[in-house]
Amino acid sequence: QVQLVESGGGLVQPGGSLRLSCVGSGFSYRDYPGTWYRKVPGKGPELVAQMTSGGTTTYADFVKGRFIISRDNSKNTVDLQMNNLKPEDTALYYCSILTLGISGRGTQVTVSS
Repeated sequence: QVQLVESGGGLVQPGGSLRLSCVGSGFSYRDYPGTWYRKVPGKGPELVAQMTSGGTTTYADFVKGRFIISRDNSKNTVDLQMNNLKPEDTALYYCSILTLGISGRGTQVTVSS
């Protein structure tokens, strides 16, 4: 079964860090771009970060310098290291591969004191 499953979300104080992981199954993740999105109620999804199969990275302006996307091909994962988190980063974070038409269910990140 082709699917993506996210993990690593939670509650963190402003300035804290979290590491999200997206595990792919039923396909080789290295052959596809890894993309993280986030969504908050009442707003459309936002692209957070992307890494192509060749390793080129793209970040949304609102996370540049704070988030790092990476791959672990041995584990078939695409991870998102989130540092210096802000309350406005609170959202449901999910990974997606548009060319396969699949998305994970997401993992909730809440930044609050």
